[in-house]
Amino acid sequence: MLSAAVMIVALSFHPLRAQDATASLSGTVTDSSGKAAANAKVSLENLSTGASTETQADGSGHYNFPNLTAGDYGVAAAAEGVGPAVSKITLTTGAALTLNLSLAPAASARPAENLPSAPSSSKAAPSLEDLGFPTAETQSNARQQALLDKRTHMLKIHQRMGLITTIPLVASVVTSFGAGGKSTDKASRDLHVALGALTGDLYGITAYYAIRAPRIAGTETRGPIKVHKVLAWIHGPGMVLTPILGAMAFSQKSNGEKVHGIAAAHGPVAIVTAGAFGAALLAVSVKF
Repeated sequence: MLSAAVMIVALSFHPLRAQDATASLSGTVTDSSGKAAANAKVSLENLSTGASTETQADGSGHYNFPNLTAGDYGVAAAAEGVGPAVSKITLTTGAALTLNLSLAPAASARPAENLPSAPSSSKAAPSLEDLGFPTAETQSNARQQALLDKRTHMLKIHQRMGLITTIPLVASVVTSFGAGGKSTDKASRDLHVALGALTGDLYGITAYYAIRAPRIAGTETRGPIKVHKVLAWIHGPGMVLTPILGAMAFSQKSNGEKVHGIAAAHGPVAIVTAGAFGAALLAVSVKF
């Protein structure tokens, strides 16, 4: 049991350290003549998770994306009257990368039927779709952008609440060793129950922000995010079942009885639940 607690502590607090070292991306957007593209729109998408965000360049064409996680990103800049600029970059942990973007000249006004057809060249600049941006996200759609901003905001809160929840979760696992033994007193059990209740409340808030975050059509769940969601089917039911079994065990111990029946499964279910929760945090903190 002690080794299991140590494992849970390691799994739970590793993501806290990983979140400290974030990357950033900044640069300048210019037009085809080299002049600053004031107020240009710059979009950024994490190609592993599908999460997107957008910012606006200032009057000097400068843009900045702080607090980014390491990974592969697609970058796109656009301004009225000129063609877009797209690029693909890889951010490493703690890196502060500079990427200057040059917008393409405006498209020719010649009718499309007069343009000669030609095979695509492998050296041509990639399109937004090539970089993983869904078609709906490359079009100017205020409603879609508002949904995307809301989803990003709610998932950030979900992530932070998940990290906060690990603190009482680990504490409740540690105090469980003093709450279920033969020589335990009521104070030890009460402390364990209080920590368990706090963990359940924080977990409920964490789950709310994940469940209520708007779904974006065309966004594919891949890699670590898919693993994170699969593990939720383990720790989610476990977070419901653990306090129920715990209440039964608490009642039996308070009546001077030995914990018996399905209440005896409280400890194993709690360990599996905590392990799955720690693994879910680890899945989105370590790139693989």
